[in-house]
Amino acid sequence: MYSMGTSTAERLIESTRELLWERGYAATSPKAIQQRAGAGQGSMYHHFAGKPDLALAAITRTAQEMRAKAEAQFSTPGTAVERITAYLLREREVLKGCPIGGLTQDPDLMADPALRAPVEETLAWLRGRLAEVVAEGCRDGELDAALDPQTTAAAIVAVLQGGYVLARAADSVDPFDQAVTGALGLLAGRTTSA
Repeated sequence: MYSMGTSTAERLIESTRELLWERGYAATSPKAIQQRAGAGQGSMYHHFAGKPDLALAAITRTAQEMRAKAEAQFSTPGTAVERITAYLLREREVLKGCPIGGLTQDPDLMADPALRAPVEETLAWLRGRLAEVVAEGCRDGELDAALDPQTTAAAIVAVLQGGYVLARAADSVDPFDQAVTGALGLLAGRTTSA
C-alpha cells in the first residue's frame, strides 16, 4: 500500500485519513490505524500524542487538499457560472461521501473543538469562496444583480452535501447527479442571458 520510502508519520496520517473517511472518528481505533499503516504502537505515540493529535493532522491535510481542489476550479479562466459548474461537476467518490462534510455526522469529533475547527473552517471557506465567485458574476453582469452571493453560496454547498447524503442512502450516484443538475439549472435561471 505504501512505498518503502514513506515515513511512518506519513503512513499514520494517510491511514487515519482513509479510516476517518470510511468509518468516522469514533469507529477508528488506534489499533486499526497502526495496522493499516504497518506501524507499531510505539511508532504512533513517538510521532503523535494520541488519536486526537493524529486525527487533527489527518483532518487538516484532508481540508487542505479539499481547498486546493476547489480553488483549482474557482481560479481557472472563465465566467463565474463556468467555474461553479466545473467545481460541481468535478470527479468525486460520491458513494464514499464528502471527506470533510461527512465528519460532521460524527458526534465525538464534533464535540472536540480542536477536531471540529478544520471541518468548520473548511466549510466556511468554501461558502466564502463560492460567494466571491457569485459576487464576481453579479458585478460582471453575468448573474442577476439581485442574487445574494452569501445565500447562493450556502445553497450550493448545502445541495452538494445533501447530494452526498441522498446518493449514499440510495447506494447510487444518481441522486447526487440530480441535485447538482438541479442546482446548475437554478443558477442558469439567474443568468442575465436567461
